[in-house]
Amino acid sequence: MSIHRRLFAECLGTCGLLAVVVGSGIMAERLAGGNAAIALLANALATVAGLYVLIEVLGPVSGAHFNPAVSLVMAVRRELPAALLPSYVVAQLAGAVLGAWLVHAMFDLPILQWSTHVRSSAGLWLAEAVATAGLLLVILRAPAGRAPALVAGYIGAAYWFTASTSFANPAAAVGRMFSDSFAGIAPASVPAFVAAELAGAALGLLAHRALSSTPSAAR
Repeated sequence: MSIHRRLFAECLGTCGLLAVVVGSGIMAERLAGGNAAIALLANALATVAGLYVLIEVLGPVSGAHFNPAVSLVMAVRRELPAALLPSYVVAQLAGAVLGAWLVHAMFDLPILQWSTHVRSSAGLWLAEAVATAGLLLVILRAPAGRAPALVAGYIGAAYWFTASTSFANPAAAVGRMFSDSFAGIAPASVPAFVAAELAGAALGLLAHRALSSTPSAAR
């Protein structure tokens, strides 16, 4: 598979993921009549469905990372060439921002905006570390062909059992800061979220290695 196709798939997939997350958040907030639980449920269900489809469709092209933390772990495991890691991350970040802007255009909102939704506390940072660790553990230990369903199911559950609603993705955090909507995050809150997510990815990899019985499986 050509490098350009792989990068396009990562950009397109991350754009689609952010469009699903942000767009369903806006629609849910408009229709829920102020009921935050209903809005979150709708947001989570849309994300589960969208993520599953995107992984199934684009996985054969690029691996369907859509997430710099995932790409970093795959580079550590030598499943992604280290030389491709920076390009993957740039493609994912660009796709995340484009996804937020696409949603704004569809909902007749100002394209360029910054989120004012502050998300900053020790509990939220811990939640992001837990969410990302779990995501990487699911990805690394999913049986062959089962990753799309298991990843989508895990993220849907993590929307509800984590205090942060499970961003679990540095690209998603960056993309969401460009949307002052239900799913947004204030720019000042992003660095701590990204740090927690990267720490969680490392913990997920360590947990996978601890559970693996052979050196080759524990890479």
